[in-house]
Amino acid sequence: MALTRRQALHAGLGLAASAVLASRAPAEPAPGRTLRIAFLHLAPLPGDLAHNRRLLETAVARAAEQGATWIITPELCLTGYTFADRLGTDWILPQPDPWMADMCRLAARLRVTLFLSHPERDRESGNLHNSLFVIDADGTIVGRHRKIRTLRVGSEAWSTPGRQAAAVPVRPFNRIGMLICADAYGPEICKSLQAQGAELLVSAAAWAPGHHGPSGEWERCTSDTGLPLLVCNRTGPDRTLDFTKAETVVVKDGQRLLSLSSDRSAMFVIDWDLQAKTLARREYQTVYL
Repeated sequence: MALTRRQALHAGLGLAASAVLASRAPAEPAPGRTLRIAFLHLAPLPGDLAHNRRLLETAVARAAEQGATWIITPELCLTGYTFADRLGTDWILPQPDPWMADMCRLAARLRVTLFLSHPERDRESGNLHNSLFVIDADGTIVGRHRKIRTLRVGSEAWSTPGRQAAAVPVRPFNRIGMLICADAYGPEICKSLQAQGAELLVSAAAWAPGHHGPSGEWERCTSDTGLPLLVCNRTGPDRTLDFTKAETVVVKDGQRLLSLSSDRSAMFVIDWDLQAKTLARREYQTVYL
């Protein structure tokens, strides 16, 4: 017998205690018109796969408990940003690997669409990629984006740049486009996704503030394309960068509608008006993990 969302949430998921900032809790979404989206603004530990997997599993379950049907993770949330010199890369497999398969089953049980950042190995070439997968609410991987604008030295030296971005069908949209962090730097990738029929852009990011921090790239991306952009960033210190003040943002028509940050792992829950193509309301919910 299929489990309901609430039954699945309590079926041995081992949820950790969390604090909810109820003062900004959004009202129940309007059926058919509003999409509830959870941004997992996490502080992964660099190289600690076991800890980060538990954090992700807990966060996904908590997001579903808050009524989210779309859940977005930040860039390299499984590994932390700087991991290869400590963890190596031999463990990176073609996807779905066993843990990714478990997450597909979890998405199906909870009936959520999950944008999951995860390194992958190309089955044919053996090249490693910094990738963002989208798992549909039936547990099927329906799309994948390999980061194109990777750094070829330092923390990202392990990854091979992707070749192109492809707009993919993701319910309830006809097509959406995916980015990873610096893919928003410059208009080419975003404009390509727009030309392919994308109606919305979704980005996983690990983009810290500072000298090389975000400086209008997300806003220009939306101005260039007319498409809204949802960016899930991360928080916490890493080995080479401090993301504690990094911002998760919602951007439309060159303007930030929301800029959200937390000094510890949290999720931000918003409601998106599918007809108006903007926030259904300014209020949002913060759940600390």
